[in-house]
Amino acid sequence: MKNNPIEFYTQAKIDLEKEALVLKKKLINVSIFRFAVFLATTFLIYLTFGDFPDVFIIACLGIALFSFLVLTNTKIKRKKQVIEAKIVINSTEIKVLNRDFYDLETGEEFVNPLHYFSNDVDLFGRGSFFQYMNRTATNDGKLLLATTLSANNTSNIVEKQHAIKELSKKVTWRQHFSALASLVSVKNTSATVIDLFSNYKAVFSKHLAKFQIVFSIISFTLIGLVSFGFIAFSFVTAWFFVGLFITGAFVKKTQKLYSETDKVRETFRQYHQLLNEIENETFTASILKEKQEIIKSEEKKASSIFKEFSKILDGFDQRNNIIISVVGNGLFLSEIYNACKVEKWILNYKHTVQKWFEVVAFFDAQNSLANFNFNHQKFVFPEILDGHETIKSTNLGHPLLKVDQRVDNDFIIDDAQFFIITGANMAGKSTFLRTVSLSIVMANCGLPVCAESYLYSPIKLITSMRTSDSLSEDASYFYSELKRLKFIIDEIKSEKYFIILDEILKGTNSKDKAIGSKKFVEKLTKSKSTGIIATHDISLCELENEFSSVKNYYFDAEIINDELHFDYTMKNGVCKNMNASFLLQKMEIV
Repeated sequence: MKNNPIEFYTQAKIDLEKEALVLKKKLINVSIFRFAVFLATTFLIYLTFGDFPDVFIIACLGIALFSFLVLTNTKIKRKKQVIEAKIVINSTEIKVLNRDFYDLETGEEFVNPLHYFSNDVDLFGRGSFFQYMNRTATNDGKLLLATTLSANNTSNIVEKQHAIKELSKKVTWRQHFSALASLVSVKNTSATVIDLFSNYKAVFSKHLAKFQIVFSIISFTLIGLVSFGFIAFSFVTAWFFVGLFITGAFVKKTQKLYSETDKVRETFRQYHQLLNEIENETFTASILKEKQEIIKSEEKKASSIFKEFSKILDGFDQRNNIIISVVGNGLFLSEIYNACKVEKWILNYKHTVQKWFEVVAFFDAQNSLANFNFNHQKFVFPEILDGHETIKSTNLGHPLLKVDQRVDNDFIIDDAQFFIITGANMAGKSTFLRTVSLSIVMANCGLPVCAESYLYSPIKLITSMRTSDSLSEDASYFYSELKRLKFIIDEIKSEKYFIILDEILKGTNSKDKAIGSKKFVEKLTKSKSTGIIATHDISLCELENEFSSVKNYYFDAEIINDELHFDYTMKNGVCKNMNASFLLQKMEIV
């Protein structure tokens, strides 16, 4: 079943919907039973009112059973929420595999025209690769995924592949992790928590916690003495007001600490479950094991430490309950007690909590990469080369195009070679450039690529395919393009790149463009880089006769029965058929 992702998701969705229905019925039954217990307890207390210890026993048993049913209801409700989140996950996968993904997050905030390639290859934005494959449930994970895709990092590709392959097979674990992460009510990044903890300075004396213990012991002693009639109740009352006075002396400090930590309370309540999932899973890939070890670096599990802090913050939150707060502060200095516990936790773990958040973000981001692999089991993982060929692929295609609409091409390019590609409008040049670009991005991330086979010598990518003028910087289109080309030249001085250019010097006249383009390509051929240059300027193809590293290819268009036809297949040579004049006539423009 897993060999067919749509069938897998469809069956999983059916099974989960059945499970959700069972849980819904359980919730109804528990609610009815809970109401019955309430009525029965109330009635029995009424019947036995004044009869001790009968009324006391009935009240205790009734409250205990009612409380148990409340907890049971909460657990079933939580389980149902996770199941419902998984139903959404499987429904989303079915829609995406049918190429219905335009309602997902676009990643528009990550669009950067100055980046090495992301703006040119539709990495972010509507209809982008990010929108298609992103399944992160936390903002930290989303940011890390975007960073991973745009990192241009060619190191440890084989290790990245192993991690993605392993996680890809753990479909149940991945979906459970994502479901839990999707229920995190606080969607902010961990930056707020990290900033609070890393800059935190102790404000309470180390002896204050001990003083609180002594104060509480005295309170218990006084209450005991009053109970046995050894002292008057007025002693307890006086001591109670002493406690309120001491609490008031620290109210500014405790209020400030509460205000800061209350912002992160929900984060810790939810994240300990995610850490627990990571801790209890078995991994073999080196990258996954390394990340897992980070959250096992302390004496206790990170999930237990997060859960402990969540409970401490919940206790601190009781200051908002007037009765509990007044009694607790007057007799036991409860607010000071909770503040000291919060501060102690922060001081103990502020050095490592950032790493724990990073581990959760890492697995959240990796889930998207692994999910992409699971959804595209016919794609191939690049085989790493260490030779003269940069890319040697068969049937290379664009991963976002439907199989029945996609035309694949064999593509082989050697180290330091440059292909000049000509072709008619709409013949497939731009799609091909983005296909090659995206295959390099995916390969560098450890992802499988849309090809039958793909041998690859890792190389960084740099492109110039979309240039726009800048009114804010008073920069013309031509000047913006020159800045981009200058950026490329500066980068390739110190490192090898795979360069992809679409129509050099578009912002100037044809004669000037031809001269400038030739000189620019000549400069590129003298570098150690490799690349593709698409152009409508046929004169640029003459460079094949001057440089052995330059090869000409083209995408063709044919006019058959007064209609344009494209085969979207790359061929050797120079394009002879251009279609601008035909289209002008066909659309009755001229």
